[in-house]
Amino acid sequence: MPVDSPNIPGRSDLAEAVERIVESYRQHGNINHLDGTNLPSRSEATELLDDLVSILFPGYFVQEQVDALTCRYFVGERCARVLRRLERAIDRALALGAPDAPAIMDSSERAALAHEHALALIAAIPDIRHTLDTDVFAAVSGDPAARSRSEVILAYPGVEAIAVHRLAHFLYRRRIPLLPRLLSEIVHRRTGIDIHPGANIGPFFFIDHGTGVVIGETCRIGAHVKIYQGVTLGALSVDRSVNPPASGQRHPTIEDHVTIYAGATILGGDTVIGARSIIGGNVWLTRSVPTDTMVILDNPSLRFVSVA
Repeated sequence: MPVDSPNIPGRSDLAEAVERIVESYRQHGNINHLDGTNLPSRSEATELLDDLVSILFPGYFVQEQVDALTCRYFVGERCARVLRRLERAIDRALALGAPDAPAIMDSSERAALAHEHALALIAAIPDIRHTLDTDVFAAVSGDPAARSRSEVILAYPGVEAIAVHRLAHFLYRRRIPLLPRLLSEIVHRRTGIDIHPGANIGPFFFIDHGTGVVIGETCRIGAHVKIYQGVTLGALSVDRSVNPPASGQRHPTIEDHVTIYAGATILGGDTVIGARSIIGGNVWLTRSVPTDTMVILDNPSLRFVSVA
């Protein structure tokens, strides 16, 4: 039987399945993105992110030899590549629009604005590197197991997460839709650390171990803050069908020189953890803590039951 025969068993079933899928596009239009400009793809954003990180930490994440002789050429080539990729990704994100966008831009206006944003991020890299230097210092000085700056840059998920956050936060502050969140989600998948790009995080920031850390959009974190795995800096739950989305601060403020141990949960925009305070493991907080305060759970009551 010819391979293109319409009587091949299963062909009509496939055609019927295709028609049902297309019909679902008409029924559930809210999860379609048809007949519009392509969105920034996850694979393109991943390549862009890898290039940006290689510029932040030259000589660490590339196979090419980078030294005093080749540095200028390496940075020039990477920055040119990043500029083009950023322009494309930002242009597509701007085409999607933002809730507070004042007007719909035409393609030439979008391209010009995308170029401006992309160039601004590249120009900000020296300042971002300055802050990252403090974060790497905090990791080396804050973990007795750390042997060198090279070790924490290459092997510590918290350093990777904060490096990407500082890039994404820059784009977020320029009100670029989608792309900052996409970059944050890529590093979340890699590290298990979920930092919203809107979170405002000061210098000398260190996440030890890191897995399961969640930091919300409106969090404000001061300088010299150290947190451990499983910490949540979140918002109190609201019923969006009753309450409109809050426009103010929904997540806590963590002042300077605070340490938050594993498993702690701190919630609410009115919650402030005062400077130099220590929050013990598994503590649940929805109210503020004064400066220079230690908050710990009382010793739990344990029962030992024989299973013999």
